[in-house]
Amino acid sequence: MEYDDKLIEEAVLALLATFSFDNGHAWKGFDFETMSRLHEQGFISNPVNKNKSIWLTDEGLERGRQIAARLFGMGTQMEHLSDLDT
Repeated sequence: MEYDDKLIEEAVLALLATFSFDNGHAWKGFDFETMSRLHEQGFISNPVNKNKSIWLTDEGLERGRQIAARLFGMGTQMEHLSDLDT
């Protein structure tokens, strides 16, 4: 699957803005509440440890790939534009 880099950049910027505080200060990693919820749902390994990374479970990897294809797949912009016209 090819991904649209512009859509990925916009999604990352949106996430950084969503989790920002003090008028634009944002941590480089995702917030622990979200990571904990993903772990509770069985999508990732336990994020509470000294490691700087997590592992996606088989289910989490599959679901993440499906979401990425829907949100960032090539042709996604045209689909979104056609949705706005209706």
